[in-house]
Amino acid sequence: MNYLETLNPQQLEAVKNTEGPSMVIAGAGSGKTRVLTYRIAYLIEKGVDPFNILALTFTNKAAKEMKIRIAEIIGESEAKNLTMGTFHSVFARILRHHSDKMGYPSNFTIYDTQDSRSLLRTIIKELKLDDKTYKPNLVHGRISSAKNNLISAAGYEANTDIVAEDRMSGKPRLFEIYKAYEKRCFKAGAMDFDDLLYKTNVLMRDHPDVLHFYQHRFKYILVDEYQDTNYSQYLIVKKLADVFHNICVVGDDAQSIYSFRGANIENILNFKKDYSDAKTFKLEQNYRSTQTIVNAANSIIAKNQEQIQKNVWTSNDEGNKIKVIRTLTDNEEGKVVTNMIFDTKMNEQAAHSDFAILYRTNAQSRSFEEALRKLNLPYKIYGGLSFYQRKEIKDLLGYFRLTANPQDEEALKRVINYPKRGIGKTSIEKIIVAANHYDIGLWDVLSDPVKYPCGLAGATQNKINAFVTAIKSYRVELEKIDGYELAQTIAKSSGILKELYDDKSPEGVSRYENIQALLAGIKEFTESTAEGETAFLSDFMVDVALLTDADDEKDEDKDKITLMTIHASKGLEFPYVHIVGLEENLFPSQMALNSRSELEEERRLFYVALTRAEKKATLSYATSRYRWGNLITSEPSRFIEEIDTEFLEVANPSRGGGRSLNQVNLEKRVAKSSKTIFSDKARKLKKVSSVDTKPKSGTAANLLNLKVGYNVIHEKFGKGKVIGLEGTPPEKATVFFPKVGNKQLLLKFARLEVLS
Repeated sequence: MNYLETLNPQQLEAVKNTEGPSMVIAGAGSGKTRVLTYRIAYLIEKGVDPFNILALTFTNKAAKEMKIRIAEIIGESEAKNLTMGTFHSVFARILRHHSDKMGYPSNFTIYDTQDSRSLLRTIIKELKLDDKTYKPNLVHGRISSAKNNLISAAGYEANTDIVAEDRMSGKPRLFEIYKAYEKRCFKAGAMDFDDLLYKTNVLMRDHPDVLHFYQHRFKYILVDEYQDTNYSQYLIVKKLADVFHNICVVGDDAQSIYSFRGANIENILNFKKDYSDAKTFKLEQNYRSTQTIVNAANSIIAKNQEQIQKNVWTSNDEGNKIKVIRTLTDNEEGKVVTNMIFDTKMNEQAAHSDFAILYRTNAQSRSFEEALRKLNLPYKIYGGLSFYQRKEIKDLLGYFRLTANPQDEEALKRVINYPKRGIGKTSIEKIIVAANHYDIGLWDVLSDPVKYPCGLAGATQNKINAFVTAIKSYRVELEKIDGYELAQTIAKSSGILKELYDDKSPEGVSRYENIQALLAGIKEFTESTAEGETAFLSDFMVDVALLTDADDEKDEDKDKITLMTIHASKGLEFPYVHIVGLEENLFPSQMALNSRSELEEERRLFYVALTRAEKKATLSYATSRYRWGNLITSEPSRFIEEIDTEFLEVANPSRGGGRSLNQVNLEKRVAKSSKTIFSDKARKLKKVSSVDTKPKSGTAANLLNLKVGYNVIHEKFGKGKVIGLEGTPPEKATVFFPKVGNKQLLLKFARLEVLS
């Protein structure tokens, strides 16, 4: 069957209108990947040379899957001629090709977040700054934001507003750190992730011939997830499309959730301002979810003011109502959700991989992990410690990186004394001091100790000479033998394989197996190369540097329950989705309640979470939760209230049943309350009227009339005096206990006894 016959009318129109600027607004589950894929295949069938097509995605996995689909239609040999991949991978290749124009080696290293922060930590220490004030992760974020807005270190220092802002925040020397960081990266022949976009903009700005070449090569440009592009990405795409204007952007403003990474929703909202003749195609039929889920999601996102209007619908079954689960604590929430998953799995013969637990912050995973382990249910934490971030993997990759680029300062520091060879911390510091003194790289000092003396003892210098000789011997083979053969040589001769093999502890065995898995991956990489070509180790390193969490799934992770943040879930789908921790100040986040735009992004985040579900969605929250070491009371998220009640059902975990929200009116919704749903406080107030105004010893109900100054006794802390109360009636008390000082107690759990 012709692939075009599988498209609905709106999808077909978006595929066949290939000339000029166009914007495809794709609602959740509306088949946007299919449209992108078929549009590319259709272009090639029409006679467009694949070399003239550029397709930009946000994960390597998405690009790979699209390429496979396209190859099935037009043939593998032609599909290989497409330029398709993530922004970072595509422009890293372009930068390598023109690295000489930028003053970089063609085999420049790409620093990941760990590398960048490690270097910043070193610089902060060298500048004798307080790392509590200049926290490496915060400094890294500030520099990243500057680069995404195309601000260099010199531009940063010259911008009086930015410098004044830093001064006001107590970080007046941030510009010095940025300058030192920029210089050290350049000296090490390294770019960080933000540089891959920033330097591409610089390359196109400073070298019109390069820009002209790519403008005329990429006559057709397609961009996926356009709502997630930042200013730097937006400018690159706009420059490249300036000649032919054959640009097609695909996205959904309702799923724009990455402003913290610099993503700018205005890019998609204002597309027609950039291209006044742009055609708009709306994909509104959802193929993923039930009618109930689609309609509930629509009722939520309708509350946002800033959006492109669309009417998402589905012809799927009506499906179950969305259950709302209230629990007393976050631990109870973990148990209830896990038990529901177990029951559903058994009753519906579902696979573990059919289930996802989505939360707002990584810290929420603990209670679910504990509960899953108790039921012996396998799970994976998506976006946890990546395979390529494990120490043993980073160590071996450090040798590979140093072999490809000996100026890589972070790789050199990582492996110079691993496995231990007697080059201690003091020796490394002397090398760093010498490098800074002569304004050269660490490798230059190591390679020529006569020209650049650093005061090392003879025995230490001999060990360094042996290390340098080993790296140089690897470099000789870098483009002579295939990547797997060289990787094996390095793993063995460096001593890493022996070090890990000799460690027979369970952790040691696991680390050794991880190294073997890495080597197996390199073997697979080299064997997948086209006939007659050799895949070198440096080629593999380019691929690894650009992997994202979405590309890092192993086979053994396939049939497991998925735990992940909602941000990480975008683009995925699951038959059964549990959205947990739906409490005010958690979701929506307390950090996102300062402006309408922040709140609207949180609402879009909830929309993304809900639209991951195919068959069933469940919402849960706890009325109390430990946060930052304190037990706090919680109110249900406003997002639950914003869903039309006809799509919801309150489930009572203790009874196992559910009731329509129309029947109980969302448990009376605390009439006229803008935040709370269930009438806990109303019920408590009713109880108070039946209690004597004078407090008595004993029951928790009497604590509702507790007043400041009353004496109480606690089974653990002893006698104390109430010095503060919160809530009406009181929900939380601050009590002074002579033995332990002030304690903040939640009255429903405190078991306080009133003495007087």
